[in-house]
Amino acid sequence: MRFVLIAALAISALSVTGCTRWSMNHHLNNAYSAYDRGNCEQVMLELSKVDRDSRARRYVQPEVSMMRGQCLERQKLFIDAAQTYEFIIASYPQSEYAYRARARLETLQSLGHYPTRSAAAVQPTGF
Repeated sequence: MRFVLIAALAISALSVTGCTRWSMNHHLNNAYSAYDRGNCEQVMLELSKVDRDSRARRYVQPEVSMMRGQCLERQKLFIDAAQTYEFIIASYPQSEYAYRARARLETLQSLGHYPTRSAAAVQPTGF
């Protein structure tokens, strides 16, 4: 009897874990589809759902943040996008998404949408 109870608990734990992962993948797929259609409002909604599902799975965060940054760029919110990319670089420096975020920052800088760090520094004024 004890074996049956342990087996039932193990199966239920696996099904809950699998459902959460399936749900995150489902929302990520929906977000990518919405991005392809140019519907950033739907992307942001789907990414919020992924955030809620992924609180215990932080490995998904850099991908979610990257897509969020791309949508912010698409909406011409370049400073917000750049700060999102900087978050990825600071929080996940060894990830693929940090590499991609650095490339997006360089592109934003070369297009004049985001100043370089030296130009962004506040210059003291003399009195």
